Amino acid sequence: MLTLWDNKADVLTKGDNLREILPIQERIYEDEEGTIHYVFNKLNFKNPRYNIPKNDYKLFKKFLDGGSRNYPSDGNIPLDIVATEARIIIHEIQNIAFDKDHPYFEDARETLRKGKYGIVRGCVKIYLNKYTTRDWRRKRFTDDIDFWIFKIGLFEFVLKKNRWIKNNKTKEWEKSVYWNDYESNQTRTAKLIASNDLNLRIDFTNGSHLEGSHLINILKKKLSRGHDVDLSDIINIAMVQNRIDQEQNSSMEVLIKAIEESANTRDSRIISNLISLCRHAYAICDYLNLVGNAIKQYKNLIFDKIEYTSDQLRKLCRYSSHWMGYLVNNGTEATRSMIYSYLIRQGNVKLIYSKNLKRFTDDVLKILNKKVMHIKLVFEISN
Repeated sequence: MLTLWDNKADVLTKGDNLREILPIQERIYEDEEGTIHYVFNKLNFKNPRYNIPKNDYKLFKKFLDGGSRNYPSDGNIPLDIVATEARIIIHEIQNIAFDKDHPYFEDARETLRKGKYGIVRGCVKIYLNKYTTRDWRRKRFTDDIDFWIFKIGLFEFVLKKNRWIKNNKTKEWEKSVYWNDYESNQTRTAKLIASNDLNLRIDFTNGSHLEGSHLINILKKKLSRGHDVDLSDIINIAMVQNRIDQEQNSSMEVLIKAIEESANTRDSRIISNLISLCRHAYAICDYLNLVGNAIKQYKNLIFDKIEYTSDQLRKLCRYSSHWMGYLVNNGTEATRSMIYSYLIRQGNVKLIYSKNLKRFTDDVLKILNKKVMHIKLVFEISN
């Protein structure tokens, strides 16, 4: 039955085949109605820098130190930095759209017709629209901005004005960016790339046509490619979607629609990617529960002056400019109270995210199983 799905898929780059999508052999069974059940285990993303502690105390400490979870990424530049550069380009085009005397006035107005964030794709679009958690936005890395701009003259004019340089060999636009690495407290630099996907109407990761810059287009591309970074991005969108909130429910509907339309293709790679999505998502549900409960159990430790001395408190604050500013302006004791309030919120939020993600993943598994029920087959994820 492995012809239904690819038993190997890509993790980092096209063709690497580093992911195995194999059921637990001893758990495969046929029920009384003749339906074969393929049972897969849950699977955490591989992170060489972080192993999930078995101890709640260590899990809490890791969380508070900012290292409880990293996210698969496709680059080395913090998304915060990349998004700032994208905003500069967007604001420049907005300014032109208000200047009737500017030679690119009409082009700018046409470019912004579908909204200011309609001209970006990929993780930058996800970041700017705040479809995910602040934690994801802070810890995601990338090396490029994917624009979606029909007016090439306007695109290149704005890039040149903001010190982007065209690489004559690669034909890509580049800009050196700088940021402070909080781990080493050193300044780092890298070249950021700006690409206009309309110059590359064929997505050469798999030969499929790029359809647009809407959320559903981005999600369907990610489901089609299915690298770790893509599955992680989808999971982090799903976990913040609360179906009670009308605006968030709208995003969830888009997400489910992307899943359904992708599953309808019955493409073997997409089936593999959906199985992998469920395996990773259920594992993250469990992890979020562990973290939420660990925070609830140990949140009072922030007031322990032996556990968290003044120097250690300062180290905690180094990851957040808001926290550091609060510490400088209000002192250590007020900062402890501020962090305690944060921990109360986070303990609850992690558990809510876990529930949101489980509901979403249950739906994905139902959609997936609808596509194979006619051949009397069921996919399951082991508890």
